[in-house]
Amino acid sequence: MGEKWLVGVDIGGTTIKMAFINQNGKIIYKWGILSNINEKGKHIPTDIAKSIDQTLDELGQEKQKLMGIGVGAPGPVNVGTGSIDVAINLGWENFPLRELLEIETSLPVIVDNDANVAAIGEMWKGAGKGAKDLLCVTLGTGVGGGIIANGEIVHGINGAGGEIGHITSIVDGGVRCNCGKTGCIETIASATGIVRLMIEELSSTHTPSKLRDFYDEHQKLSSELVFKVANEGDELANKVIEKVALYLGLALAHLANGLNPEKIIIGGGVSKAGDALLVPLKEQFIRFAFPRVLQGVELAIATLGNDAGIMGGAWLVKKRLLNKHENKPLHV
Repeated sequence: MGEKWLVGVDIGGTTIKMAFINQNGKIIYKWGILSNINEKGKHIPTDIAKSIDQTLDELGQEKQKLMGIGVGAPGPVNVGTGSIDVAINLGWENFPLRELLEIETSLPVIVDNDANVAAIGEMWKGAGKGAKDLLCVTLGTGVGGGIIANGEIVHGINGAGGEIGHITSIVDGGVRCNCGKTGCIETIASATGIVRLMIEELSSTHTPSKLRDFYDEHQKLSSELVFKVANEGDELANKVIEKVALYLGLALAHLANGLNPEKIIIGGGVSKAGDALLVPLKEQFIRFAFPRVLQGVELAIATLGNDAGIMGGAWLVKKRLLNKHENKPLHV
């Protein structure tokens, strides 16, 4: 039989990423399938199970090769039962994901929020490697987050721990967020938030900008394009980046002042801007963080990219089995 494998699964609204990973964190094989959201996503557990079996057959391996499945899923997760409270993009509401996956695969399953799982992946094999106290912020279509304290995910009383994207950054006059509040950092520092800020600047000023033609001709603006022209010296684009860095730096400083982390990891599609984001963000973070906190923390760009979720899922399985072997309660 040889070494056994961990299964990491990262469920998204469009695709489901999966991988077989050994206990040292080496990816043996990874692949993906489309997320079937028909009939309120009820087929997803079956699709995952069938895909795992099919991939094992292709690799000439038996089911006994697998130790368990760790899953990152969108939305609030009841970590006790492994059910999803609500995942709008998938059509799930009080969806018993762990129970259904265990029935379909006959394997132990652990489920957690996708941002939490990505944070664990970065802690295990990414930019947070070696740190037990860290924050992970994912800047994508929205803003997700995971908080790890002393090596443990902070879930809070009802699973809402780590909702960094919904820190209120603009108290009055902020844009309404999908969560129902206004002024959330998600409305500012996400990819969609950056584009919205750019459009506001283009529509409210006559300042020259390389992006004005895109806006006037209704071509598609993107956060990537905003960073690109900002690097080229575009005044309006740089104004937008400065605003993003200001509010995100303030939010992260507040978190760091309360948690005193060793590392703050910035991931998601927006993080691909690299130093164009990180440099002004660090300036604002330093401005607002408590001096003692600054002595111990490092801000860094995530390194695992799309593999963070599958790596984190695999780590959950590994930790569960270690805890079971050592007769410890499971805390993930």
